[in-house]
Amino acid sequence: MVKLAIFDSKSFDKEFFKKYEDKYDITYYETLLTKKTVGLAKGYDAISIFVNDVVDKEVIDKLYEENVKIILLRCAGYNNVDIEYCYKKIHVARVPSYSPTSIAEFAFALLLSLSRKVVRGNNRTKEFNFSLDSLVGFDLAGKTIGVVGTGQIGSKVIDIAKGFGMNVVFYDIFKKDINGAKQVELDELYKESDIISLHSPLTADNYHFINKETIGKMKQGVVIINTSRGGLINTSDLIEGLKSKHVSGAGLDVYEEESDLFFSDLSSAIVEDDVIARLLSFPNVIVTSHQAFLTDNALTNIASETIKNLEQFLNNEYIDNELCYRCKKDMKDCYKKRKERCF
Repeated sequence: MVKLAIFDSKSFDKEFFKKYEDKYDITYYETLLTKKTVGLAKGYDAISIFVNDVVDKEVIDKLYEENVKIILLRCAGYNNVDIEYCYKKIHVARVPSYSPTSIAEFAFALLLSLSRKVVRGNNRTKEFNFSLDSLVGFDLAGKTIGVVGTGQIGSKVIDIAKGFGMNVVFYDIFKKDINGAKQVELDELYKESDIISLHSPLTADNYHFINKETIGKMKQGVVIINTSRGGLINTSDLIEGLKSKHVSGAGLDVYEEESDLFFSDLSSAIVEDDVIARLLSFPNVIVTSHQAFLTDNALTNIASETIKNLEQFLNNEYIDNELCYRCKKDMKDCYKKRKERCF
């Protein structure tokens, strides 16, 4: 029986992968995959990882030494994997689309909670304080939302925004024609947007692209929503923007140093991360622990697509969701274009 190790697993992973246990020998590890824990992969044919596992050169060498044949990401982003170094060593496949709607809806859940001060109001009523003082919000209708990244999630955000009667501008590295939305360059998006919502994968080119300089180009009172990757925002610069009131609110489902915090119960611990502590002190900031994807639809699709990737590999078939750095390096000789494996 093929052996699969699932790292950074939670109770919901076990629930949705359970139906595949008759066919595969699945072991669940709650720990992250790092250079310190990679020894746990010994004896497994495949491993599955999530957003905060670290697959660098040292980890890849160890996995290759232990004859792990494929890395299965349970997510769309892959900035935590050295794809180029995996080439000709270990195959890598992801889940590119599990439920764009779940993340798009959550982005608006954050936005609505901020715009109507829902969290503050709820906290008050739990203490039997029914005053409405300082709970004045703002309508979304008529506001301009700037969407950065218009893949499947960003496109869903645009659909929802139009349903609210919002004006939509968007930025994407590719030229696109989206009905009811205007494509602009980033500087124009900063200038026009009352709300900016991030939906881009994290790359070396866009790391910390929300920073002191770009925040300075934004509208006074801008609201920033991030359900993508924490590294898109320089958190210290965001805090300065909040302190100066240039940024009037932030809804964050991701954080650039989340790997030591998110998915864990630290309620009885002393958190040493002063940046997140400062961020959580603002009444106009909502931070959730990377839960935008967390719906039954998404979890069902993540499990089924992960297993499909594994089965395509085991059956020596073309892997629909394989990742290969050569696709960008040499498009003329891209194996994926020929419906072939990357190596």
